[in-house]
Amino acid sequence: MTKPVVGYIGLGIMGRPTALNLIKAGYTLHVYARRAASLAPLLAEGAQAAASPCELARVADILFVNVSDTPDVEQVLLGEQGVIEAGRAGQVVVDMSTIAPLAARQMAERLAERGIDLLDAPVSGGEAGAIAGTLSIMVGGKASAFERALPLLQVLGKNIVHVGDSGAGQVAKACNQIVVAGTIAAVAEALTFARRSDVDAAKVRDALMGGFAGSKILEVHGKRMLDGDFRPGFKSRLHQKDMHIVLETARQLGLALPISSQTTQLINALLGLGQGEMDSSAMIKVIERMSGD
Repeated sequence: MTKPVVGYIGLGIMGRPTALNLIKAGYTLHVYARRAASLAPLLAEGAQAAASPCELARVADILFVNVSDTPDVEQVLLGEQGVIEAGRAGQVVVDMSTIAPLAARQMAERLAERGIDLLDAPVSGGEAGAIAGTLSIMVGGKASAFERALPLLQVLGKNIVHVGDSGAGQVAKACNQIVVAGTIAAVAEALTFARRSDVDAAKVRDALMGGFAGSKILEVHGKRMLDGDFRPGFKSRLHQKDMHIVLETARQLGLALPISSQTTQLINALLGLGQGEMDSSAMIKVIERMSGD
């Protein structure tokens, strides 16, 4: 069976390694990025550059998008020289960005008018998961489009769930960010509590890892906190954006999310300290500062 021609828009921390994995899996890849420097690693591996999302849409059967925020997705899909200008019936667009669920639904409706299927497929697992091809991928959209895209998604991730109709993947990602942000804050408080009690925080972490408090966040982010290594797996400014999506959607639904609200304030404070490019685990810096350190 002939493999589909694949397009990829957005070659940042997450997009670059996922696009490279598609090339390694034998797919013909056409790529677009606003910065020429972002294209270089893909071109070196045999990808072909497109001058615009529209040009990419002319050649791709399945097209991936991995950009920062809702306006960016709207621009590459629906804007001038966007995918919609050259997209065709039967094409599948897989948006791996994290955006508002309502926006995902609205864009899916616009593309459907041209016969194009949009899957919202945000991911979790950070840069390490993108490089290893072990991402968790949460997908919303038509089941038939999901089945077409599934072989490619299986190159990129290990836990792939078709959650439901358009927007459902973004709802699942919002739930993921609620749990991740709250747990990072809890780990930051726990390690600060241990250290200020004159107890070895590293040994406390080791002890907690063996019980009900054990988690991937305690393992990975806890280690970053102990080492003071806040190079981004996921930048705090992007986590702030995701939490604002959570809170705005909660406002629309009339939901009370007190833990998410408080955690977002910690992320806001981290950005206020000028640390928006650091990993979210740098939240411990805010906890420490509030504690007089």
